[in-house]
Amino acid sequence: MSKGAGRLISPWEKFHGPNLGYIMEAYEAYLENQEVDPELVAMFQQWGPPAAGATDTTTENTSFTQTVAQGLSPDQLLKAVQAVKLADNIRSYGHLAADINPLENSEKDTKRMELSEYGLTEDDLKGLPSTFIIQNPPAHIKNALDAINHLKQVYTKSLAFELHHVHDQEEKNWLRNMVESEDYFPALTPEKQKEMLKRLAEVEGFENFIHRTFVGQKRFSIEGVDSLVPLLDEIISESVQSGAKTINIGMAHRGRLNVLAHVLGKPYEMIFAEFQHAPNKELVPSEGSIGINYGWTGDVKYHLGLDRQIKDENTIRARITLANNPSHLEFVDPVVVGYTRAAQEKRTEPGFPDQDPTSSFAILIHGDAAFPGQGIVAETLNLSQLRGYHTGGTIHIIANNMIGFTTESHDSRSTKYASDLAKGYEVPIVHVNADDPEAVLAAAHFATLYRKTFQKDFLIDLIGYRRYGHNEMDEPVATNPLMYNIIHKRPTVKNLYFDSLKQKGLVRDGELKQIDDSITQKLKEAYDKVPKHSEELDTEMRPPEIVEQGFPKIKTAVENGTLSQLNEDLLKWPEGFKVFNKLDKILRRRSKAYKEGKIDWAHAETLAFASIVSEGTPIRLTGQDSERGTFAHRHIVLHDSDNGKVFSPLHHLPTAKASFAVHNSPLSEMAVLGFEYGYNVFSPETLVLWEAQFGDFANSAQVMFDQFIAAGRAKWGQKSGLVMLLPHGYEGQGPEHSSARLERFLTLAAENNWTVANLSTAAQYFHILRRQALMLQKEEIRPLVIMTPKSLLRHPLATSSSQELTEGEFQPIVNQPGTGVKPDSVERILLGSGKVMIDVHDEMAKSEDNFDWLQVTRVEEIYPFPMKELSDLVSKFSNLKEIVWIQEEPKNMGAWNFAEPRLKELAPKGVEVKYVGRRRRSSTAEGDPVVHKKEQTRIVHEAISR
Repeated sequence: MSKGAGRLISPWEKFHGPNLGYIMEAYEAYLENQEVDPELVAMFQQWGPPAAGATDTTTENTSFTQTVAQGLSPDQLLKAVQAVKLADNIRSYGHLAADINPLENSEKDTKRMELSEYGLTEDDLKGLPSTFIIQNPPAHIKNALDAINHLKQVYTKSLAFELHHVHDQEEKNWLRNMVESEDYFPALTPEKQKEMLKRLAEVEGFENFIHRTFVGQKRFSIEGVDSLVPLLDEIISESVQSGAKTINIGMAHRGRLNVLAHVLGKPYEMIFAEFQHAPNKELVPSEGSIGINYGWTGDVKYHLGLDRQIKDENTIRARITLANNPSHLEFVDPVVVGYTRAAQEKRTEPGFPDQDPTSSFAILIHGDAAFPGQGIVAETLNLSQLRGYHTGGTIHIIANNMIGFTTESHDSRSTKYASDLAKGYEVPIVHVNADDPEAVLAAAHFATLYRKTFQKDFLIDLIGYRRYGHNEMDEPVATNPLMYNIIHKRPTVKNLYFDSLKQKGLVRDGELKQIDDSITQKLKEAYDKVPKHSEELDTEMRPPEIVEQGFPKIKTAVENGTLSQLNEDLLKWPEGFKVFNKLDKILRRRSKAYKEGKIDWAHAETLAFASIVSEGTPIRLTGQDSERGTFAHRHIVLHDSDNGKVFSPLHHLPTAKASFAVHNSPLSEMAVLGFEYGYNVFSPETLVLWEAQFGDFANSAQVMFDQFIAAGRAKWGQKSGLVMLLPHGYEGQGPEHSSARLERFLTLAAENNWTVANLSTAAQYFHILRRQALMLQKEEIRPLVIMTPKSLLRHPLATSSSQELTEGEFQPIVNQPGTGVKPDSVERILLGSGKVMIDVHDEMAKSEDNFDWLQVTRVEEIYPFPMKELSDLVSKFSNLKEIVWIQEEPKNMGAWNFAEPRLKELAPKGVEVKYVGRRRRSSTAEGDPVVHKKEQTRIVHEAISR
């Protein structure tokens, strides 16, 4: 018999819906001492010794049907098989008959649970042992009928289960045992029940007070799923008791203010101040609350997050974070999971970081329309068991209002339940009636036990309703009259629970009013502390001075002896480790390349990484092909060509003082970028890099760029030093493999919110990476967007000397050697960035023309735009006639629209500003490589011709 988390599982259960013929054949073989499935043998042995004469199986009279032990006749065996099918269907479909919908008055689907459907009667079941249905049943279960009735009872209450899609047998056995033993119900003392009543009263009282005090203002009320707060309380409390140090929560708007107030401890007065637009920054946070940050432009109150510390006297036991969240609902999910992975990892030693999944976990609170409706949910679920992204299990909660905005469920999803998406990821699902607080606590206990045992995701579908409309300015009866007729007549969960406790004799009339009055008084006192409404708000909303002033000068060069030794250490691998021959030769060439001054892009990057971890800054790099590099250029993870074992020299540097993590990501941009952003926000000391396979694919992550990375600091005071590597360049590969949409990042550029660079040499890349790493924990830090190359990865003109790495620094602009040497002769300054400037350099080198009249300058850092450097450059040329901007991208794309007004501001009187590039286009690039080549040649020739 198989073991499953402390109990034996009957083969009747394991082979659910068994075939009678199979059982008969197995029993015949057992009687003949033939080899039989050991689990079936164990079951046959339970039946006792064979009847007299049973060992003779040579005649029909002594066949299996005559020899079942203990008087189990063939008819009874058939009944047993049918009883097992019934039990299996109760387990699988009991949720259809469960009391999980507080508004549901229709009849439950009980057909699969009726005995007649299986040709059974109660007497049939009374004649069968209970162990056919439940192995090791509770003491009160005497036979199969008792067992079936027990299953009906446990699977159809106000807490229901969908577990059939979990394939792992150990998990399935554990889950089934928990349900059928009801061990998931925590012990509730009268004191705990009264505490829960008070908690529900606080939740409801808070909403009622706001409803009366701030009439008609949006708050996205929690009412209808009030028990979400005690649910969170229980999950957090149990997890902290089990050793969790960090709990990260992600949720959208619904109920957010209540969760901020009661789970995160945000003072009532701070919330009230936000309602009446009064200054609240001088208000004192409540004990344990930290990190109430605001950006200079801010955000609406139901988007803001908070940190809170849980303390025992002076000891901090845990940190709870509710992540800031834009209106894009579920897009916070991967950000929070990224927080959690960062909190679990220790990055102070070389190699991959050590991870402790028990130290931190995530709770994601979803909407019932958003969970199946937004693809980011599936992307995030897919991360849960991947090596580079797993966190030991997220607890998901669907705050199920049974309505999306004004859309009813049948118009918002193609599945029965909002939770059905999770089945594809084998996530156990419990549905619980939000109006049964004790069942809700049981769901919390079940979820925390499962995560602790298996370190996997778990989902609680908290089914309630929405007492008001989508927001409090709506009239929901207009679009959902039937639902709201029921809701308006239904008592709140607080009152329902009070009545339940009253029936048990645990509370008396008048007690609830005392609780309510006390809560109302506390809310009034908080409201009285709120400053008066301010009409003199800061409409300029300027960033802090330290942000406006940008990066300070910082030394990024590495001493030659140090860098030379790192270069040699990176070319060492274990004795007997066989790198693919061709790759071995390419990598070993780096020793010579360092000395000869031919360091290419990937070489410079690896040296930058090695120097950064040697200085104690951890690194995390992910992307769809980041170990090898999309263009087979990086190879920071090596594979033994004989046995497939892997080795990364960056993990074994003698000088390394921090971890280096590199992971190939799933085929996802949105969730992976969100994860890396969250990781970086929570671990600001780590250089986190995300690399798109092609920069074009960053399109799929636009919400992360728009709502989090570009604007997070201005909205929420949320700093990030995330690096985004976006391969960009026109090489005739068509519309989806040419442009990283540089123009989008420049459109979002303001207030020094990030750096946007399009680099042309390996040394520039080396220095900008090191600059980013050295600035990580300073106030000036900001994200870094780099248009990285494809063809330039190995282009001779993009290589650099070791001296440029050991003595140089990052330059916002780079003058092309050999141009502008006679300032009085220069009539045109040609400006551009990235790969097209190498094309210009290449073409000029082939030409026999004299270019004394031309100054070619590469704008390497496009934002912040290098106004001072370019102004100094322009001032050198007294006979300047024109400033020309060249780009590969169409005129309505690329950097032209961003650069044009700035160039016109720089241009002296009488100097014309011109554009050279492709015409305006609706598509980013030509699809035909021949057409591309002709057009590219035209652009370059036009730029360098008089």
